[in-house]
Amino acid sequence: MSVETESISRQALLEIANQMIKQHDGYLAGMEANDVIQQGNVLVFRGPWFLDDEGLPSAKTTAVFNVFKSLAVALSSRYHLA
Repeated sequence: MSVETESISRQALLEIANQMIKQHDGYLAGMEANDVIQQGNVLVFRGPWFLDDEGLPSAKTTAVFNVFKSLAVALSSRYHLA
């Protein structure tokens, strides 16, 4: 069974994603999606990762990953990039 998704511009999708980020339980101040690409049927969101002073992942990096993953799950089933 094939599920059709709605075509959406990158900018419109980022606006929706950033609204969702601010409402997410894992939200941290400064967390935002500033880019999105499509890999197959999956939307992949990108943004600041909160690396430490040595450029290594910090505890906040896991939170960002989890929020971006939830965006991919929620929005990939509804939209595809125009």
